[in-house]
Amino acid sequence: MAALKLAIGNKNYSSWSMRPWLALRANDIPFVETVIPLYTDNPADKEQILSFSRAGKVPVLVDGDITVWDSLAIIEYIAEHYPEKKLWPDDVAARAFARSVCAEMHSGFMALRSECGMNLHRPVRPVALSADAKANVARVQEIWRTCRTRYGAGGPFLFGRFGAADAMYAPVVHRFRTYAIEVTPETKAYMDTMMAMPAFQEWTRDGLAETLVIEKFENV
Repeated sequence: MAALKLAIGNKNYSSWSMRPWLALRANDIPFVETVIPLYTDNPADKEQILSFSRAGKVPVLVDGDITVWDSLAIIEYIAEHYPEKKLWPDDVAARAFARSVCAEMHSGFMALRSECGMNLHRPVRPVALSADAKANVARVQEIWRTCRTRYGAGGPFLFGRFGAADAMYAPVVHRFRTYAIEVTPETKAYMDTMMAMPAFQEWTRDGLAETLVIEKFENV
């Protein structure tokens, strides 16, 4: 069987690429990785993205004749084809909650994303947050606390074992760290759990090793 192919953006900046990449790597699912530089003036980079998906964005998963784009759609595809990895909880209520918080991350938290863009190279220091961004921070912590309290008894992750929700919220761990955002002890413990994962550390090392600088993301 041909290996899965995953096209991603710069690991230093691409939070959306991190999500399915982490879901695959943390679960030891083999795949071939293609990193395509984003926001360059090189037409070849844009053409390479379009060669994977006419949507013109990454990440993109290719499985033989099947192409899946969008982070959450890719994670759903992985979960369907590797059910033994249990990216979604077995319990109906827990699974519904997990899907809901993943969808909330997928479509929300715009202020936090805008004001605290993912940038692993950025020196750790705080930034003044708007009221909306502060509300986003509080909501993320509320979600993590609720997941851990209701459904996390089986392990240190949001629903016990590492799953789709952890992958979807992984870039927020970097944002909270990079922008020195004040968090509760419970949030810090979960962040430490995520940052200790070999797959999380691999992504971080690779991102820090990148040399491409995107100026518009360096002004925060």
